[in-house]
Parts: sequence; C-alpha cells; structure tokens
Amino acid sequence: MLNHTTLIIIITVIVSLLAWQNKKLLNRLIFYPPAVNNGQWDRFVTHGFIHADSMHLLFNMFTLYFFGRAIEGLYQPFLFGYGFVVFYVLAIIVAMIPSYVKNKNNASYLSLGASGGVSAVLFAFILLAPWERIYLFAVIPIPAILFAVAYIFYSIYADRRGGSNINHMAHMWGGAFGVIATIVLEPKVLPHFINALLSPGF
Repeated sequence: MLNHTTLIIIITVIVSLLAWQNKKLLNRLIFYPPAVNNGQWDRFVTHGFIHADSMHLLFNMFTLYFFGRAIEGLYQPFLFGYGFVVFYVLAIIVAMIPSYVKNKNNASYLSLGASGGVSAVLFAFILLAPWERIYLFAVIPIPAILFAVAYIFYSIYADRRGGSNINHMAHMWGGAFGVIATIVLEPKVLPHFINALLSPGF
C-alpha cells in the first residue's frame, strides 16, 4: 500500500504532465484571482498540483519525497489516518491566502506550484530534527535549521525579483503554517525543538 507522501507525488506529477500538454487544463487549474472572485475557489488547491517546468516539479517532489516520508507518521493518528494529506492540502491553501489578498484585483497575477505544502513539510521536519543534515542539490550537506534560514532569505529575494509565476512567498507562509499546525497538533514538539536546537551534537 502506498504511503500518502508517495500518493501525493504521483498525483502531482500526473496532473503537472497533463497540464503541460493541455493549456486549457493549465489555465483552469492555475491560481488566477479574477477566476477565484467568480467562485472558482478550488484554485486555492489545484494550483498546488501543477508546476512551471520540469525543474520546478523535480525540486518540489524531491523535497517532499524525503521529508514527507520522515514526518508523515506524526499526522497519521489524526482525521481517520488522513491527517498528513489534510495537513499538506491546508498548507497549500493557507500559503496562498496572503498573495490572494494582495492581488485580489490584479488581473495579471498568476501562481502555481506546491511550494506552500512542500515548505510546510520541510519546516515541520526541522521542528523534529533541526540539526539533521539536508543535502543541497543532493550533494552539499547543510544543517536543516541553517537551510531554513537561507530558504527564507532566498524566498524574500526571489519574490522581490519576480519574473515567474512561482509564488516564492508561499514558501514562507507554508513554512509558518507547518510550524504552527505541528505545534498545535503535538505541543510536545516545541520543547523537543528547543532542546534539540541547544544540543547540536556535532
């Protein structure tokens, strides 16, 4: 039986591939404020299952694969075993809300990608193991907590630079949701994080 992380990845890859081959489908799934204003609220979710290109898809799914499997068990006891799926989907929705509020009347704004959900998973993992080594580009080892700080600064920089439909600020809001939701569901995670942070164990 497939774990929920793998199932999400399979669905995301299939939907992204189909959207690349069908522009009409892509336009229906992408986050577009005027369409949302007209009642297409499902775009708060669907935009998280399509990607700009193969590298965008690969980076998000690579990250989700490694960290989703590591933390999925923490959420499984909730919502009849579907806690992780709900956590991931809610992260995609919540991460988009600030951008929607900011661009509610912007007819030229478009956004796509699983950044909100993936960031929530990544930052939840950091709560559990802040000094665990993350391999940047699958080669360069870096402590998870330092990666998180760099990730935030890069997201701010990329958002200000613009030039793509990738919602970089969703990285930050998704990460914030991941941290808050995890602490709410399992309050013991916070003292665990603090203790782990103060004990690098190098």
